[in-house]
Amino acid sequence: MKKIQPVILAGGTGSRLWPLSRELYPKQLLQLTNDTSLLQTTLLRVGQLPGVLPPIVVVGEEHRFITRTQIDDLGIFDDYSILLEPMGRNTAPAICAAAEYCGDLEEETILLVLPADHIILHGEKFTDAVMQAANLAADGFVVTFGIQPTSAETGYGYIERGEGFRVASFKEKPDLELARKYLSDKKYFWNSGMFSFSIKTFKAEMQVHSPEMAASMADAVEKGDADGRFFRLEKSAMLTCPSDSIDYALMEKTANAAMVTADLGWSDIGSWRALWEVLEKDTAGNAVRGDVILEDTSNCLVRAGEKLVVTVGMEDTLVVETADAVLVAPLSKSQDVKKVVTRLKKENRKEFSLHRTVYRPWGSYSVLEEHPRFQIKRISVNPGAKLSLQMHHHRHEHWVVVAGTAKVTNGDEEFLLYENQSTYIPAGTMHRLENPGVISLELIEVQNGSYLGEDDIVRFEDVYGRKEQG
Repeated sequence: MKKIQPVILAGGTGSRLWPLSRELYPKQLLQLTNDTSLLQTTLLRVGQLPGVLPPIVVVGEEHRFITRTQIDDLGIFDDYSILLEPMGRNTAPAICAAAEYCGDLEEETILLVLPADHIILHGEKFTDAVMQAANLAADGFVVTFGIQPTSAETGYGYIERGEGFRVASFKEKPDLELARKYLSDKKYFWNSGMFSFSIKTFKAEMQVHSPEMAASMADAVEKGDADGRFFRLEKSAMLTCPSDSIDYALMEKTANAAMVTADLGWSDIGSWRALWEVLEKDTAGNAVRGDVILEDTSNCLVRAGEKLVVTVGMEDTLVVETADAVLVAPLSKSQDVKKVVTRLKKENRKEFSLHRTVYRPWGSYSVLEEHPRFQIKRISVNPGAKLSLQMHHHRHEHWVVVAGTAKVTNGDEEFLLYENQSTYIPAGTMHRLENPGVISLELIEVQNGSYLGEDDIVRFEDVYGRKEQG
């Protein structure tokens, strides 16, 4: 049986799904269609494949801990690897890194490259398509997956089928008129962004068509650093690497491109409208999640996060509420959400990158109130976890335990705090918070001082190897 090495590409921010998707909590980590994230759903899918090896997940450095937590929460993999990119360089360098990282595997091993943030509704058809692709890949082909189009979609690239299983050409995202022509011509398929090839074939093809990229990423792996489940790609080598997609770097250049076609119930969830199309709806065409009341409302997507959301007399509309932002737009304009995200980034607003709740390797914190000289947070520490031994220059902290037990380091003292007990940490004092119990530690933190930014932190010791803020 052929060995299949899954490579899950879990970078990107999914900016068109703001305000749910943020730079530091992106689309692939969200639960959009059920109680598992898109990343977890992808991993569950590949875990069912015959001959599958432990997955390799490629992520940005800033997403490493929440990614590991989500994989561990599945409880289905005894082994896996997370490749950490110090900066984004698009899909081709990420795949090169994974192929180089597989150096100990046989060159005939088949790489199965999948985005972490796509939906596939038909699992059995997916397995059949992967097996077909693996057979072609074993014969030296560079294989892509073509999806039978069901509408004149302008948000996807297209693949033109040639003779048999060969690819004739790749097409850019078309305008509506051209998309309609593609839909009526049965030889055009949506480009899913999923690929399969043997390690040997991929490396040989990259040496021919993108040798500079191949060399840079081989260097990034050779000089990389292993840290448990994590493997950090070397930064200076990646800086020299060209940034390009696998379509441009290889697929459009190779003479060995092949395509497996399938009806997978596939969507890349590239917009709120795309999500609405795949979600279960009521008799009026509404897709709803959270505490929502609808009155005279049809064909809408409404998601409530923190508050009750009520709609009256709405049609074809998107409403998304989170703790710190509300989005209202026609579903037909959902692609334009990316323009808003661009503005948020340009204006350096926190809503671009963070939610009110921020996840850390030890747990999470939520900002309850924020003012110029003080802010209030709710802090949750997982059983057995502890924050870094740290100090702040500009802020004082008051901790009040509301549930669980806290082990506190406060200067030269170390002591336990129980429910309804508190302590005060003056600025400049070395301190640490730890949960020695078996239930979650919940506490309220009141910060006050001249500067309350998360970058006001000096770390002296950290079990998670962090040096940056957080």
